[in-house]
Order: sequence, then structure tokens, then C-alpha cells
Amino acid sequence: MTELRTLGSSDLLVSRLCLGGNVFGWTADKTQSFAVLDAYRAAGGNFIDTSDSYMNYFPEQGNEPGQSESIIGDWLAARRNRDDVVVATKVGDHPKYMGLAPANIKAAAEESLRRLRTDHIDLYYTHFDRDESIPVDEIITALDDLVKAGKVRAIATSNISPERLSASVAFSDREGLARYVALQPEYNLVSRDSYEGARREVVQREGLACVPYFALASGFLTGKYRPGKSIENVRNFPGLAGGYADTERGVKVLNALEQIATARGVEMATVALAWLAQQPTVTAPIASARTVEQLPALFAAQELHLSETELQTLTTASS
Repeated sequence: MTELRTLGSSDLLVSRLCLGGNVFGWTADKTQSFAVLDAYRAAGGNFIDTSDSYMNYFPEQGNEPGQSESIIGDWLAARRNRDDVVVATKVGDHPKYMGLAPANIKAAAEESLRRLRTDHIDLYYTHFDRDESIPVDEIITALDDLVKAGKVRAIATSNISPERLSASVAFSDREGLARYVALQPEYNLVSRDSYEGARREVVQREGLACVPYFALASGFLTGKYRPGKSIENVRNFPGLAGGYADTERGVKVLNALEQIATARGVEMATVALAWLAQQPTVTAPIASARTVEQLPALFAAQELHLSETELQTLTTASS
């Protein structure tokens, strides 16, 4: 975990595994979250991903948007290690600052800075580009203003069309403004079409880094979700991990992962992350853990180099 990579064209040096903060304040309370963050740092990890909207979608559990940021901010303050960590957060999905209008981007950034208890965000993503009536030049200009003000070090984007991504980069280059350095797409063994193809072509052509989210398909690729098997877990419902278990592709992928994991003497999650890490353009897959005990399988992926035969076995199973 001590090997660092340059993130795209930025000056950010990041771990090969990015720790997802989507479970902080959801399936991991503050104490558990601190323990996971401590263990990740102790192993040499330095790249933490969150959003201003986490945990907006589960209000029935007493969650509030920005809860993950607040926990991370409290941890940074308690450990006094802000300069040792690359913090990434996102804008555009908070109920109070929905969308990517320039005023939203700037106001949401101030709130994220407050919750994170810091004076700068290392990597600032546009979370969802839902309203394409907002010109990309307005979005980029607002982000560039934040960079010029020293509140953001580098900018990136997540859920965006290939066309809008290309247009954004072209505008930045033409006007000499801050330029996206990374794309965060959904990408894993059971969700490949979401990235492979036009999005990956833009990333390759423009020299961006790929930082995939749902690297373990919300836990499905760990092997704990199987057809007909009931899991008492808030994440096990259609649309997240449980939704893959009853698909033909899902079953084939789990069988291939289990075969390789057994032969290598590692966890299925380790193999799934290793496959992703060896895909073209991928810099640092994002994976989350609600307990310290889940981390070793994630760390082990950094040391596992799959053979061409193993890679092809998984690629075929997931086709």
C-alpha cells in the first residue's frame, strides 16, 4: 500500500486502492469508521473518497446528507494528518445543492469544507451531470474559480456522458482553465458496459485517470450474495448487491472468482479488485469497508498479479 501513483495530469500522489467513505455513518458508525480509517492509513493508504450527499438516501435510519464528510473531517482533526491524506468529495447530489449550476457548486464546496474541517479539497468531483442544459463552460468556470481561490487542488467528474466529458476537457484546454484529471465511473466485473467503450476511449485519449466506484458491486463480488440466499443487510436489495445474484452473468462471475481465489488462496474480493486494477486506464479502484476485518482482502489485491489466463477467464465470465 505504500506505492503511490500520479493521478492523471495532477500533482496528486495517491494509493493504488482508494477507500470509499459511502458506508461511514451508514453501515459503519463513527467509532467503526475511525477504526477503518486508522487501519487504512496504517497500511499506507492515503486516498479517501466521499460525497456531500452521503447518506442522503437512507433518512429512515437517521442519516443526513454530508454525514460521511463530517465523520472524515472529525477523524482528520483528531489525527492531525490532513497533509498526509488526499481527500476527494463530490458536488451535485446534495438535496440543498442539487445540480451543477455555478452557484450550487460554490455554495456546496463551502459546506463540504466546513464538514471536512479543512481549507481545501484535494479532488473535487462533479457527481451527476443530470441537467445537460447547463453549459459545460459554466461548470468548468465555476470549478476553475475554486481552484484559483485555493479551495480545490484538482477537479474530476463522475456520472457524465462521453460527449459532455469531451466537451468539458476541450473547453478547459481552449480557455486555459482547470481541467478534469480523472473520471469516476461505475465499473466492475458485473458492470462493464458502463465504462468500457466510449467513456474509456475519452479517458485514454485525454490522459485522464480512471477511479472506478462500486469496484466490488456493493459487496456482491465478495461472494456473500448468492442466488436464493437471504442476507440481513441494508445493502442487499435490488439495485445494489442483491440485484446481481439472480442473473446469469452474476453466477458465472462468482464461479470464476471462486475458482481463481481458491487456487490462489485468497479472498474473492481480492481477485475481483486485482482484475479491475489490471484494466487499461484504471489508477485506483474504490472499495469500502465497514469493519477493520474486511480490509486485508482489499489490501491483498495490491500484491496479486493475475495471469493472462486468469484475466481472460474473468473477462469471459463477465461478458
